[in-house]
Amino acid sequence: MAAIRSRNHLPLALLTMLSLIFMSIADNMEKLSLGVIANNGADFFALFSSKKSINGPQSVDYQVVEERWAQIDKDNKGYITKYDAQTYLASSKKDNNPLQYLINTTCAKLDLQKNLFVIIWALVIIALIKAIILFFSRYLVQMLSIKVTRDLRRQFFEHIQSLPLSFYQEHNLGSLTARAVGDAGQIASSLNSCLTNYVQTPFVLTLSLYLCFSISWQLSLIIFFGLPAIIFPIIFLTKKVRKVARQMQRNQESFTSVLLDFLSGILTVKIFAMEKFTLQKFNEQNERIAKLEKKSAKYSLLTRPILHTITTVCLATVLIIGLYYLNMSVAQLLMFCALLHSFYEPVKKFAEENANVQRGVIAAERMFEVLHLKPAIKDVDGAKKITAFNDKIVFNNVSFKYKDDWVLKDVSFEVKQGQTIALVGATGAGKSTIVQLLPRLFEPQKGFISIDGEKLQSFTQESLRELIAFVPQRPFLFYDTIFENIRFGRPYSFEEVEQAAIKAHAHEFIVELGETYNHTLMDAGKNLSGGQRQRLTIARALIKNAPILVLDEATSALDAISESKIKQALEEQKNNMTQIIIAHRLTTISHADKIIMLDKGRVIAQGTKDELLASCLPFKRMWDHFHRVQNVRPASILE
Repeated sequence: MAAIRSRNHLPLALLTMLSLIFMSIADNMEKLSLGVIANNGADFFALFSSKKSINGPQSVDYQVVEERWAQIDKDNKGYITKYDAQTYLASSKKDNNPLQYLINTTCAKLDLQKNLFVIIWALVIIALIKAIILFFSRYLVQMLSIKVTRDLRRQFFEHIQSLPLSFYQEHNLGSLTARAVGDAGQIASSLNSCLTNYVQTPFVLTLSLYLCFSISWQLSLIIFFGLPAIIFPIIFLTKKVRKVARQMQRNQESFTSVLLDFLSGILTVKIFAMEKFTLQKFNEQNERIAKLEKKSAKYSLLTRPILHTITTVCLATVLIIGLYYLNMSVAQLLMFCALLHSFYEPVKKFAEENANVQRGVIAAERMFEVLHLKPAIKDVDGAKKITAFNDKIVFNNVSFKYKDDWVLKDVSFEVKQGQTIALVGATGAGKSTIVQLLPRLFEPQKGFISIDGEKLQSFTQESLRELIAFVPQRPFLFYDTIFENIRFGRPYSFEEVEQAAIKAHAHEFIVELGETYNHTLMDAGKNLSGGQRQRLTIARALIKNAPILVLDEATSALDAISESKIKQALEEQKNNMTQIIIAHRLTTISHADKIIMLDKGRVIAQGTKDELLASCLPFKRMWDHFHRVQNVRPASILE
């Protein structure tokens, strides 16, 4: 189904199917040419017997020999050649076997005694044609699977970007990575097997069965005795393989997660000298996967010996009955055995490849499990673009919960255009949740948020998020140059990037790097300090020049001098943009027009710094504690 989900794949899929069918035809033409070569002359009983039985001609009448001799030796030469016999059989259609008639006609037309090299050359040409078709059929199958897998990966990545943040909280990185990379690769491999099994195999079986019946319907009945012995093991082993494959996929997710945790937390592992502990966790997952892989290998490899035994018994039965009971010629038996091989070989491959197909089915189930998830946050019909912020942002009795825990409870406040608003409170008070609700990363369960008098749902998500520049609590940088990290896919000039870096006080350390703005960062920017990473993310937000700037603990990793400079830069932007700041360092928010104090998801006070110091005891305690710590710190350092 994946191959035909996109119309772009349909022509390639049809071409692939045709190539596989032509491959089967070329294969049978090759066997037919071998039968022609092996046909070294007419059998005496086939020429002169007048009686037919189920076991073939058993006797010859002298009178019939005389009559038929005259018919064969038309020139009265006194002897009969193989060519004469084959010409007679071809013209008289004495043999009611259509395949044997075709062989006789071919031999008579070509006169193989004199033109044996003609059929050899024909066989060579057929072999070359088969080789070419074989290459293109396999190449087309590979191309189709590559394109389908590429589109599945793109579709998967595009889809997970549309899902809300709650989805990422419910799925770990190991699971998503395994599905995007491992499962997509397994689907590609399985698609190759699937095309062979479900397109080529039925055609080969039908054609081979027809040709076998055309040679001997009695021998062909043996196939139907052998099929049940083949089908039942396949069904049994398929169930086992699918069960093991599902377990393997789940364990591979855990395995990937353990590995990612180790790589991400290597500093912690080494500092706490817990290499043995992490190795033990890794080995537990590794052993589970190895155990399942052994089971999978056992079930996958068991099919071939079973089917080989069954087909060998069938082949031996064919030879015994054909030679000693049906008195078939060597050429006929050679062709029948070749066709029987053509019939059973796809069945063998089907059984072998079926394990791979089942693994692909499980991989596809896991990918489509995510692809079938509907985005919880979608643009409503008629949603419009918002291009400017002119008046105010309003939170009206907003309540939000993660699963069953209410994080925000009836939160209400206003942010006027051009104001600087600070959100303060203890850890877990709901500050970060508020700023994540503003760009609709989550939706509140109660209440609403509006901009310039219109609810957020009336705007498109893209235009709403274009209105906001965001500096997250944990700065993240991509595996790219500093220049590309700051402009982040937008067509900003070098001068604009440099100006943003200067405002964020990142320019001073960038120019000290060997390649300055062309310096390539490692993944997550781990070749920079925490403060340097944070300044780059601030530069990324400032270059956007959005009317709303959100800073979630944006200066937590900065030294006092850098923080002071960025605070000054933000104050310079005060009239140009509305700022919503979350900070534990109260010096960062001392210039705020309004401070909103949160406690356990509720707004307990809001006003200027002086108003809260006078009216809000929790804020005054926080302020006094912060300044007491700040005053003590220099003395402790000197000691």
